[in-house]
Amino acid sequence: MSIWSRMSDPQKTATQGVGVVLLMGSLAWASVPFYDWFCRVTGFGGATGVSEVAPDEVLDQTITVRFDGGLARGMPWEFEPVERTMEVRIGATNLAFYRAHNPTDRPVAGMASYNVAPFQAGGFFSKIDCFCFEEQVLMPGETVEMPVAFYVEPDIVDDREGKYIHTITLSYQFAEIDLPEAYQAQEQAALTGPAGRAIDTQ
Repeated sequence: MSIWSRMSDPQKTATQGVGVVLLMGSLAWASVPFYDWFCRVTGFGGATGVSEVAPDEVLDQTITVRFDGGLARGMPWEFEPVERTMEVRIGATNLAFYRAHNPTDRPVAGMASYNVAPFQAGGFFSKIDCFCFEEQVLMPGETVEMPVAFYVEPDIVDDREGKYIHTITLSYQFAEIDLPEAYQAQEQAALTGPAGRAIDTQ
């Protein structure tokens, strides 16, 4: 006799309900990394690829890459691309820069999210190195230029939709995040002073 046949209807319903809840919770937990992996592999939603080296093939054909920068609500930085557009050879490695400035009197940490448009170009746009791979911390008044090394996959010229893409827009948006612990300790030391007493900042 199976466990289901020995259970009463209310017990069976409750057990099945718990099973469904556990299954849905597992799927929800797994869906985030799966969705991220799916976007990176397919370029879905404008997600870009990541590569350690550029392809061996460099085409004579070129494509225009536009650069855009924005800030999430509450992020106090100033942030913009150094160059707004670049004409690049397909398959060649290129280097672009974004400039960020912290106009505040405190250290501010940020993390960049990114995508490309049109979304179909995501699967053909790969970054070799990028400031968006890790958190960035700017000290009070600091200005930095942050690089992104990228290339456009040669396969784009043979793709059914990709071959009609002549301009790709790479967009970044910085959002403020918590300061790393090392910077938090520095900031606290600056506020308390050498004797450990709080400094009046008014």
